[in-house]
Amino acid sequence: MRYIKAEEVLPHDLLISIQTYVDGATLYIPKKDPEKSTWGSRNGTKDYYAKRNAAICAEYQRGIGAACLAEKYCLSEKSIQRIIKRSARNAKT
Repeated sequence: MRYIKAEEVLPHDLLISIQTYVDGATLYIPKKDPEKSTWGSRNGTKDYYAKRNAAICAEYQRGIGAACLAEKYCLSEKSIQRIIKRSARNAKT
């Protein structure tokens, strides 16, 4: 994300008004597009992790232990357990 100096793009009166709420701090202004993309949807990261997690769950159901899966996927056992638990919880709903 590239920062833009507020005094270069905002009218002086608006800048003064904003400074009454946020003086000298960084302020994030979201896009006005209500159809914002969700995390990872634009670059494929979300799909990658969904497929990886599905593979982990499938292998776990076939009897491969959490320790082995942790080593295979370079994750901690706790992360593997969290993925399996979250998948089971999502399957119930």
